[in-house]
Amino acid sequence: MTEAAWLSLIGIGADGEAGLSPAARQLLTEAAVIYGGPRHLAMLPDVPGEKRPWPRPFEAFYPVLPTLRGRKVCVLASGDPFYFGVGSVIAERLAPGEYRCLPAPSSLALAAARLGWAQQEATAVSLHGRPLHRIIPHLTPKTRLLVLSWDGTTPANLGALLTARGFGPSRLWVLENLGGPEERITEARADAVPERAFAALNLIALDVAATPDARILPRSPGLPDAWFAHDGQITKRAVRALTLAALAPKPGDVLWDIGAGSGSIGIEWLLAAPTGRVIAIEPRADRAAFIRDNVARFGTPEIEIITGRAPDALIGLPPADAIFVGGGGPEVIAAALAHRPPTARLVANAVTLESQAALIDLHRQHGGQLMQIALAESAPLGPYHGFTPARPLLHWCLA
Repeated sequence: MTEAAWLSLIGIGADGEAGLSPAARQLLTEAAVIYGGPRHLAMLPDVPGEKRPWPRPFEAFYPVLPTLRGRKVCVLASGDPFYFGVGSVIAERLAPGEYRCLPAPSSLALAAARLGWAQQEATAVSLHGRPLHRIIPHLTPKTRLLVLSWDGTTPANLGALLTARGFGPSRLWVLENLGGPEERITEARADAVPERAFAALNLIALDVAATPDARILPRSPGLPDAWFAHDGQITKRAVRALTLAALAPKPGDVLWDIGAGSGSIGIEWLLAAPTGRVIAIEPRADRAAFIRDNVARFGTPEIEIITGRAPDALIGLPPADAIFVGGGGPEVIAAALAHRPPTARLVANAVTLESQAALIDLHRQHGGQLMQIALAESAPLGPYHGFTPARPLLHWCLA
């Protein structure tokens, strides 16, 4: 904490003023301006400063922030302002010495304390303002999840999703108004969540269990082709696993998936690196619809779908860390190479002779790794079985 700090981030719990430390109370008393949500502002005692609710949209606060310099300002936030809170947004716009933070226990810390869970062994998932299917990649038996709700309908909606996907036996707790005088904890199976309305301020704890037919997403690449919605335009399972290994997804990386088809490469990219981002470029509207379907199936909303063709669709995109070309002819591969940032990994698969010739030429010019992939699967052959070969493809990786 520094004397030069003019903005104070103060965490406040459901117990309101009673839970504030003496230091937080002193800062609120001295503040000229206090920002916060209406619920938080209503918790405060009478203070001399001006109470201002957040503007709508919230982004309207950004240009106001620098105009507050020279005044004593307090910002109220739920629990720990730097955990799914406003803290990081403000910190990005101020120098480190300009602000201080007095956090309160987060709702996740309170939930772990109530249930006797080791917080570091549970996975936090936010569904606050996010699609419900975002939880799907985390649904693995023997996993404990702490889920931030959107509102009072989230517990029932989540229970329905879990039941539909074969996770109805999971134990589920709804923890309402944690730390406040109206705190309440309800335990149920996911397939038997009470129909009653829950408080808008709730957190869901989940001890995941599954039925034998539940679809559990493994962490290794190469999901079954039948799990995806597609019209046959899909990078097949074994090739997809090799392709993902070459693309080497890492946390925070951006992938351009050019000629995305069903979106299977981008989806597995995000399952491997959940903090990454995918821009899926697909010229056909019907296949773009498959991608949207698969995003909901696998819970990977970080895929941005662009219905268009390279090279025009590549103009103005955020820089890629990796690029995959799975569809299109030699001109599409050339466009990807022309727009490739110098450090981006580029992987292209080619089936047609024309595209394979282009890859051979590009390998001659730029180097990288060129590999032929030839696979065969067993199939009935009269009363016996034999191997049916797939079309061989060329796989080029430039890193």
